[in-house]
Amino acid sequence: MILLDKPYISEFLLNTLERNRIPVINNEAVSEFAPDRNLLLLSADEAINSFDGNDNCLLYTNSENSISWIEHNLKHTDLPGKIKLFKNKVLFRDLLSDLFPDYFYRAVAVDDLESLDIEAFPRPFIVKPAIGFFSLGVYKVESTDEWEMTVNAIKAEIDLIKDLYPPEVLHTGEFIIEECIYGDEFAIDCYFNNDGKPVVLNIMKHIFSSGTDVNDRVYTTSKEIIENYIDPVTEFLFEIGKRAGLRNFPAHVEVRINENGIVAPIEVNPLRFGGWCSTPDLAWHAFGINLYEYLFQQNEPDWSDILKEKDGAVFSNIVLNNSTGIEGKDVQKFDYEKLLSDFEKPLELRKADYSKFPLFGFLFCETRKQNLQELDRILMSDLNEYVN
Repeated sequence: MILLDKPYISEFLLNTLERNRIPVINNEAVSEFAPDRNLLLLSADEAINSFDGNDNCLLYTNSENSISWIEHNLKHTDLPGKIKLFKNKVLFRDLLSDLFPDYFYRAVAVDDLESLDIEAFPRPFIVKPAIGFFSLGVYKVESTDEWEMTVNAIKAEIDLIKDLYPPEVLHTGEFIIEECIYGDEFAIDCYFNNDGKPVVLNIMKHIFSSGTDVNDRVYTTSKEIIENYIDPVTEFLFEIGKRAGLRNFPAHVEVRINENGIVAPIEVNPLRFGGWCSTPDLAWHAFGINLYEYLFQQNEPDWSDILKEKDGAVFSNIVLNNSTGIEGKDVQKFDYEKLLSDFEKPLELRKADYSKFPLFGFLFCETRKQNLQELDRILMSDLNEYVN
């Protein structure tokens, strides 16, 4: 079954639910976002009771806003414990600590950041909310001199983002400080099937504008990325699933892979794929595969067949995070038409309420390998050229 919630439900997801008659838990989000859709609705009581004595029950959520519902209503299952294990980055580090015995990390209360002595910490290091979402509140610190400025920036950002998401999704009371993980960063949509086997549904490379960049802006996938990383990624996911006892469990996993092919964990986002229905829709645009159907039908992609006609193409999910320096409520207009004209093959534009959320939307596009400069351009842009 699926549990829908704010802030966004894509048309692609709603069409999939209607066509496949996947049970949907009836709640306020359904009433708000899909009041006239032909969905197969379950009452909350029916959904809760379906978990009684049923170890094979599979739940997917499109939004981490639904975590609170799960924690309150599914206490009789192991889902709240597994969610906590992954949402709390300190607990997740503890889970894998013996695999990376020399890796430095430390939990710090937000009120203790200002007085924290960082002299003995490895440089550079990352500081971020122990329970977080997107790249909100994430900073890279190169030197001791930067620390005071970073703490001030964290406090200022907390005031802006603290009410955007429930505390189960973004909690700014505790931070984790951890050493930098080197290598290219990747995001993986996957699920652990009824037997606990990890099934990789997509692998996306997270491209950064510089060594200090920590923002979500460009994620790309291609035939080359899938073929190069499917084996080491699957092996790594098997280790996570074994330790956490995962079955019938979808996830959006972030890792780094270094030049020696070593996979190192960043985080696991439980019970969902990419936020705002972004990466499942990218997989459809890129490869013509429906991740929701693969999940609920327990299917595995036949990558050799799927990738046959994909030579030379790069497919991207571009997150139009507000990097203008202007608060969204003060932006009179974002020029989406100008944005589209800067790409050779836009596939879908998804606008967001930038007066409420710190982003203008998402753009899915296809790019020839010979024209990757269009991705470099949007990666380096602060988006001010599209703002009035």
